[in-house]
Amino acid sequence: MFFDLVHTDVCTPARAGVIHTDHGDILTPIFMPVGTVGTVKGVQRRDLLEDIHAQIILGNTYHLYLRPGTQILHQAGGLHRFENWPRPILTDSGGYQVFSLSGIRKMSEEGVRFSSHIDGRHLMFTPESVMQIEREIGADIMMAFDECCPGTADRQYATESMNRTHRWLDRCIQAFDSGEDLYGYHQHLFPIVQGCVYPDLRQEAAKRLRDLDRDGYAIGGLAVGEPAEDMYAMIEVVNDILPEYKPRYLMGVGTPWNILEAIERGVDMFDCVMPTRNGRNGQIFTRQGVMNMRNQKWENDFTELDPDGTSYVDHEYSRAYVRHLIHSEEMLGLEILSIHNLCFYLWLVGEARKHILEGDFHSWKESTMHLITRRL
Repeated sequence: MFFDLVHTDVCTPARAGVIHTDHGDILTPIFMPVGTVGTVKGVQRRDLLEDIHAQIILGNTYHLYLRPGTQILHQAGGLHRFENWPRPILTDSGGYQVFSLSGIRKMSEEGVRFSSHIDGRHLMFTPESVMQIEREIGADIMMAFDECCPGTADRQYATESMNRTHRWLDRCIQAFDSGEDLYGYHQHLFPIVQGCVYPDLRQEAAKRLRDLDRDGYAIGGLAVGEPAEDMYAMIEVVNDILPEYKPRYLMGVGTPWNILEAIERGVDMFDCVMPTRNGRNGQIFTRQGVMNMRNQKWENDFTELDPDGTSYVDHEYSRAYVRHLIHSEEMLGLEILSIHNLCFYLWLVGEARKHILEGDFHSWKESTMHLITRRL
């Protein structure tokens, strides 16, 4: 059994579950720190394990393929051994990079031809090659190769994009099912639901993927330019169709309030660069609201960074000191804020799980949203 659905909230579709992998169990809802090139930027492994309590991290197929390359990863015995990470890893498919690198790529039925942003080399991703790349990276959970459709796409483009993703998915499944796990543990393939902001397209995609009966499902093509209300509506449409007893992963989302809204609509897994990226830019999320540590108001505030925080950094450093580090462009400041934000995200999904199990998720979510969305 890959996924156990432990409990569903009494008032909403919010769920608590357990994903079982050969590298350990993952309690859901869960947030996955993004380790794009084999590291969560600015955060050491011991902090991820001991303080942040990351149960699973994400690796980026596109970036790892370019550097260090799958040959090095294969020689190392996979990404787990290369970066000495003992817990599960999920890899994306490179589909978002196809979306974001629109100026240096060309799409066809075969796949996507693109230029490396590092050295300009001409390279090609196909469904078959991406499955092999993810195998060699060694992810516990692999994403199918898809096209990430812009959130503002017209209906014709969204339809063509979705149908192309489905044809690529058939090839991904063929390649995955005919291949073998490389490093002595099981790997799992998640198809990705596309369809932009068109409910009937999302329904069509969700029904088609549901019938494939894979280990889990991802919801892609959201938080890419569409209004938040459209994102929430599409999540509801898709989760009404996807199997109840399979995990659901909302890709690339998002703010803490996005995550709570998505949990309430039945999503189990999340990833986003926001905790570390915003931290490196001086912004932190707290239980009382959002703080910009560059602001002058913290200049002579010698209280703890976040008195209610769960991380050691919250209690070892003052706001004034952290502001000083940020303005001095000291790396320690970026590390402190990245650790804090990741701890906050993991605390948030952990509290959501707790309140789902206790049966008061909706009321807790509403009171929490009121606090965490404030600007301090």
